[in-house]
Amino acid sequence: MPTPLDPIVSEFATVEEAEAYDKWFREKVRRSMADTRPRVPHDEVMAEAEAIITGAEKRHKSRAA
Repeated sequence: MPTPLDPIVSEFATVEEAEAYDKWFREKVRRSMADTRPRVPHDEVMAEAEAIITGAEKRHKSRAA
């Protein structure tokens, strides 16, 4: 039977769920750190996100008019 966890202390219902998530997360981090593709600077990502948001806002306003 899975060992239950206190919901105030953990977002997982059982120790097994917490361990499975930890394993998944560590593998994701390991793969990311091993990735040889060039890094994308934060400012570049934020500028692209802002452009996407601005475009969506313009489309929304033009449909509402």
